[in-house]
Amino acid sequence: MLSFDIIKPEEAKDLAALADEIWHEYFPCILSQGQIDYMLKRFQSEKAVLEQLGDGYIYCFIRSGGDVCGYMCIRPEEKRLFLSKLYIKAEYRGRGMASWAMCFIRGFCKGKELSEIYLHVNKYNEHSIAVYSHLGFEIADSCVDDIGSGYVMDDYIMTMRP
Repeated sequence: MLSFDIIKPEEAKDLAALADEIWHEYFPCILSQGQIDYMLKRFQSEKAVLEQLGDGYIYCFIRSGGDVCGYMCIRPEEKRLFLSKLYIKAEYRGRGMASWAMCFIRGFCKGKELSEIYLHVNKYNEHSIAVYSHLGFEIADSCVDDIGSGYVMDDYIMTMRP
């Protein structure tokens, strides 16, 4: 059985270590090592996670039988929910965890009366695009955001109704 445990500030360091593990395993086929390291430091370091927690982001460890198998991050907005992150460790992928996470997220949205879920996904991340499409998301737009140090995020914006 899966559980979704909201992280406490004192767990930000553990979250950052998990992000480092997953990102270095998953993203080398899409991003350069330099961009992965830069993005981890900027968006998934202990300091960055603590700042995001203070800005209304909610991070959850995804656990299966007590084992941490991934994490997600959401931020409720006025009428919609931003799915900021959903990452599963390699050995747990393909077991329906993204579907379980979406059930949790849909329930959260219904409880808060949020009418849309949206996310950003790298345009070259074909696997994640396919997973999100399977879960009911559709490509609504695209964007290129300068994130500093010569790096950009070239993303699709995908949306769905909860």
